[in-house]
Amino acid sequence: MVKLFLYGTVQGVGFRYTARALAHRYGVVGFVRNLADGRVELEAEGAPAQLRAYVGDLQREFRHYIRDQEVRWLVPSGGYQRFEVRF
Repeated sequence: MVKLFLYGTVQGVGFRYTARALAHRYGVVGFVRNLADGRVELEAEGAPAQLRAYVGDLQREFRHYIRDQEVRWLVPSGGYQRFEVRF
């Protein structure tokens, strides 16, 4: 499982919906949401190769918007059935 906190101009640029579309493409599950402090939080589970490709595509797609990021590789919880945008 990967958990990301993204900093920069990551709200209001379509990040959450792109994250969901890419998650469907790569077959990963989890969630993405905006945080009140301007960051975006994302948690995703899937096969390691899928997760690396997924995160890489997100980072490339939004490279001009992401100023900094915190990436944590964790043990999967198995608690997700799909990928969703949370509010």
